[in-house]
Amino acid sequence: MREIIFDTETTGFDPQNGDRMVEIGCIEMIDRIETGQSFHCYYNPERPMPKAAENVHGLSDVFLSDKKLFASGAKELLDFLGDANLVAHNAQFDFNFLNAELVLCGFKPISRFRMIDTLAIAKSKHPGAKLSLDALCSRYGIDRSHRVKHGALLDAELLTQLYIELTGGRQIGLGLAEDSKRQESLATLQSTSQRPERRTFMVAREHHASADELARHQKFIEGIESPLWTEV
Repeated sequence: MREIIFDTETTGFDPQNGDRMVEIGCIEMIDRIETGQSFHCYYNPERPMPKAAENVHGLSDVFLSDKKLFASGAKELLDFLGDANLVAHNAQFDFNFLNAELVLCGFKPISRFRMIDTLAIAKSKHPGAKLSLDALCSRYGIDRSHRVKHGALLDAELLTQLYIELTGGRQIGLGLAEDSKRQESLATLQSTSQRPERRTFMVAREHHASADELARHQKFIEGIESPLWTEV
């Protein structure tokens, strides 16, 4: 099963108010294992970057001024996403921005049926706890010491590790692998084993004594001196 873990950085909180996506980072995972394939891109938002947003991710107007427009790279992004399920933390936020950008340049929005929200998973597992990416990484012992500011690709990498932990950890994959090995061994044994050869049974022996055996027995009895069974 192919899944894409992704994160975005934006100019603000609401694309309906003119905020734009300025960065996206995606990590490919197949059967809960990272493949090493990723997608990362910065976009020129065609609007000034609010200082509050810049303080979060560090992406300035100067830095973004020579970056491509989302419309010029949308097809490349969609090709990478394919038809995989998309995993994000507080996924509603990221989907709102991604779909707003797609619609702006004439593409269909991505179905929310493909959305997997790690925030919702964390809420069900740890009700009442702090559920930010930082807090959850600390809870599960995921090293985030290199995270000075938010960054889409870096956060997607952290989220990949968190998603694995939230959904059972690496041992799930190992358990499935062991089950698979056991099934393969059983199948091999069944396919290579031979049916036992048909056994030939001897005809049952008659258990009553023959005339010769009776005669020899009688002679033996008569040779016993003072047998106990003759005493009264």
